[in-house]
Amino acid sequence: MFNIFDSLVTKRIVATVSALAVIAIGCAAGFWQLSRAHQKIAIAESLAARQKLPALSLNTQAWTLEEVFQRRVVARGHYIPGDSIWLDNRPRPVSKVGADNPAQSGFYVMTPLKLEGSGTVLWVNRGWAPRNNDERTQLPPVSTPDGVVLIEGMGLAGPGKVFELGKENGLLSNPRIEQNFDLAKESSLHGWQQLPFILQESGHDGADGLSRDWAPPTVGVDRHYAYAFQWFALAFSGFLFWLFSGLRQYRIGLIKREDKGE
Repeated sequence: MFNIFDSLVTKRIVATVSALAVIAIGCAAGFWQLSRAHQKIAIAESLAARQKLPALSLNTQAWTLEEVFQRRVVARGHYIPGDSIWLDNRPRPVSKVGADNPAQSGFYVMTPLKLEGSGTVLWVNRGWAPRNNDERTQLPPVSTPDGVVLIEGMGLAGPGKVFELGKENGLLSNPRIEQNFDLAKESSLHGWQQLPFILQESGHDGADGLSRDWAPPTVGVDRHYAYAFQWFALAFSGFLFWLFSGLRQYRIGLIKREDKGE
């Protein structure tokens, strides 16, 4: 007896097994991407909760990165502007959609701050300044406060990295324009005691010529949803291909039997 089950499964064992494999792999990968998205949502909620906690004073004790990460912190001390580092090829920090020229490249200004009451140094990402596209070493006008300052910001592991070609020759340029920032390297270079994290200064754009309109941290949840959709689409496409090709074979079989008068 000729039936649809024979056309879809019995006579198409290899195609059926292949389709099941594609469907299983697609669904498993899709659900894994959804689980990753849920994990990152939980991380984002945890970070948001940490940012609402009272600010920590960095002058009170030697904090660790784990204690201050994504926490609001305050520090009191005086800048050491002569040791500032200008991190090149950094995009303008823009937290609002529609801001003017968000793709403009420039510098992050990293300046060490000697904490009041101790010799400990804290590196501060003071903000972003535009770059002179015609002359890279011509730095923008940025002012540094004199005397003791009180700054507030977010505790972070670092200012982020950009792709860097080649190795440094070990010579320090003047001014120091670099691609990336290394806390351990700066500690070894200067021989001073420093905290194992940086402070990303917050606040509105000031008279110092720096922009601090930082975008909120993201954890890439949308990317996982997009990947999950692609995997589920692959599984569904595999099922449809198996189904329609089987139905086509079933229809051809019916036509042949009708022609034979069966």
